[in-house]
Amino acid sequence: MNNSARSLMPALFIGHGNPMMTLGDNRYTRKWSELGQMLTQPKAILMISAHWYIPEMRVTAMKAPRTIHDFYGFPKELFQLEYPASGSPDLAEQVADLLLPDKFDSDFEWGLDHGTWAVLRHLYPKAQIPVVQLSLDMRKSSEEHYRLGQKLLSLREQGVLVIGSGNLVHNLRGFDWKNPQKEPPGWAVEFEAWNRDKFQRGQVEDLVDYLGSVDGAHLAVPSPDHYLPLLYLAALKNSGDDVSFPVEGFDGGTMSMISVLLT
Repeated sequence: MNNSARSLMPALFIGHGNPMMTLGDNRYTRKWSELGQMLTQPKAILMISAHWYIPEMRVTAMKAPRTIHDFYGFPKELFQLEYPASGSPDLAEQVADLLLPDKFDSDFEWGLDHGTWAVLRHLYPKAQIPVVQLSLDMRKSSEEHYRLGQKLLSLREQGVLVIGSGNLVHNLRGFDWKNPQKEPPGWAVEFEAWNRDKFQRGQVEDLVDYLGSVDGAHLAVPSPDHYLPLLYLAALKNSGDDVSFPVEGFDGGTMSMISVLLT
């Protein structure tokens, strides 16, 4: 690893799975906890969550973001979970400046959705690190999201942990809620393997054309929201980064729980 890579904060993509995942003591939540203990403690966290997918460019700028329970039909205890991390207006302003000329407006309404707190409550259970969220503008192409991600590289030099939270394969139509251990179909395995290979070979620019990758790509990514956070991680890859996959597996057959770590 070269010296410039050694000075960079790690960057991470996490497959966050269904909301119930965060309640349990399972192999995924245990791995998230191990990750939090392994990583250098960041000064702040910038989250790019699949669940803030809107036709706007916004960045949370409040001092105390609320915990958002952006789901329905789940047990009461899930709605009672809170993640009382502080925000960081200074980081929000810095992120908006880095992304110019794209104009990201300060947001004081959103907060931390479950794509954020469901994993952070295991990574950093004390909620001691300030958290800012960046929206995914649904009007932008995959190329534009990758370009925005490239502008955030300097945050890694400043001790900010950038985390993309989604799922590399996310097909709820085929998801088996009753059988978490269901074997994934071939198209899901092939698409995940294609992404893994691109990271390992350093060919991350190819991820922009993910729908043109393998025959089942449109089944693996029926909508962009859960895949786009991975493009931000790809855009943050430095030539000296080591790539690892600290969490692996499929939930319900059609949801990849893979995490990708750049160090």
